[in-house]
Amino acid sequence: MPQHDASLDALADQVNAIARLTGTFTLRSGQVATEYFDKYRFEAQPVLLARIAEALAPLVPAGTEVLAGLEMGGIPIATALSLHTGLPAAFVRKEAKQYGTAQLAEGSDVVGKRVTVVEDVITTGGQVVISANDLRALGAVVEHVVCVIDRSPDHGAALTAEGLTMHALLTRAQLDAAEARRS
Repeated sequence: MPQHDASLDALADQVNAIARLTGTFTLRSGQVATEYFDKYRFEAQPVLLARIAEALAPLVPAGTEVLAGLEMGGIPIATALSLHTGLPAAFVRKEAKQYGTAQLAEGSDVVGKRVTVVEDVITTGGQVVISANDLRALGAVVEHVVCVIDRSPDHGAALTAEGLTMHALLTRAQLDAAEARRS
């Protein structure tokens, strides 16, 4: 669980101000939500993205050899985290492309490497589980997931069931508390 401090509260405030939207949104899982965290809004802000990477860096498990950013929102997070930590990055597609190198994971080689999956927002963890298992099928050792926002109602139970440990920078509860302070 992330530490509670003033800098994390300030980061939650910034993420809410830039990326928290209200309305009706259908999520990848098919669930309908009245609030949505548009991660591209915080990923597109270089100063905020750098702050997020700096805050995420201590959550990267020791022994990580490659950061695997998931298509599409995990890629800018993994890139910023790679710049901050010096760890190489791989960019993981939802499915291997049918042309060029025809690879599922581009960039750094993942075969035989201790790979930490990097994602922006996790709600059900469905795509993370699929991608982690795809990486494992390629020969990667995948045990950890680092994300910016855990908005799952069960703290990533689907990940735990697949042998994955989630390390979240911010939780839905932290973002809700920051929003309540703003109101």
